[in-house]
Amino acid sequence: MSNENTQQQYVEVGAEALPLFCPTPSTSLWNSHPRVAIPVEKLGEARCPYCGTLFRFKGERPHAHH
Repeated sequence: MSNENTQQQYVEVGAEALPLFCPTPSTSLWNSHPRVAIPVEKLGEARCPYCGTLFRFKGERPHAHH
């Protein structure tokens, strides 16, 4: 049995990162997947359906415009 790190890895993002897409611009091309919007501002956290990266919003979430 392997001794894996069971702690979840996540990336904190703020309002300056919105709208948020994965992969992020800092991702290497070889490690890329199709670009997908991550709606982290709606619930405070969201996971990429391709790579599983968990994004958590830090700070006050933006208010919706009507």
